[in-house]
Amino acid sequence: MSEGMAAFAGMMKMFFRVMLGLGLTAGMVAAADKKAPNPVFVPVQEVAGLPRVLLIGDSISIGYTLDVRKQLDGVANVQRIPTNGGPTTNGLANLDAWLGDKKWDVIHFNWGLHDLKYMGPKNQNLAEPTASDSHQQVPPADYEKNLTALVQRLKKTGATLIWCSTTPVPEGARGRVKGDEVKYNEVAARVMAAEGVATDDLYPWAMAKLAEIQRPADVHYTAEGSAYLAEKVAASIREALQKAR
Repeated sequence: MSEGMAAFAGMMKMFFRVMLGLGLTAGMVAAADKKAPNPVFVPVQEVAGLPRVLLIGDSISIGYTLDVRKQLDGVANVQRIPTNGGPTTNGLANLDAWLGDKKWDVIHFNWGLHDLKYMGPKNQNLAEPTASDSHQQVPPADYEKNLTALVQRLKKTGATLIWCSTTPVPEGARGRVKGDEVKYNEVAARVMAAEGVATDDLYPWAMAKLAEIQRPADVHYTAEGSAYLAEKVAASIREALQKAR
């Protein structure tokens, strides 16, 4: 083999070794990323002596959880349920497990956006609301019954309860109808009044800056929007903790 061919062969071996190494490294990073848990769902290391707070809610609450924790750092141990809370039916099925056997000082909770969304005839998610065979996942009458049962179970914990009103549904949001959240909030307000539960009215708080903080034709929020919602949530929890002293 000529010196030129030998040099070329050596360069090719080096190239394949580098590429192999990069491939393994990329694979290892991808595997690590895949296994890394969402920090929202990782239970916080609790500080002894601080009150314990539980957040219950859907993806809107998932969005503001980390910001609430930051704003209440040194004030409370803020935990959340380890999943999307979904509709009230999901709450009824899982609430006991979410509450666990430890004492909670404050529970901030919401159900609504998953109750009011439309499902197909075979329970296909986010169906077209105007279709003749679509139905709301949990109709208002059932929502009221379910929410009442959930509040009565939550009251047994002895925690200070804070109901969080359901945030706005914008025009064009898939599987939902703008204005339905107002109807469900009216139902929830009736339940909370009957049960003597305070309300963190996140609906008007979000409405005040909706065009700036909500994604177009989507019930979800930008990172800045979630941080804005967290301000109201954290303030309501802080107030409840101060009153409980």
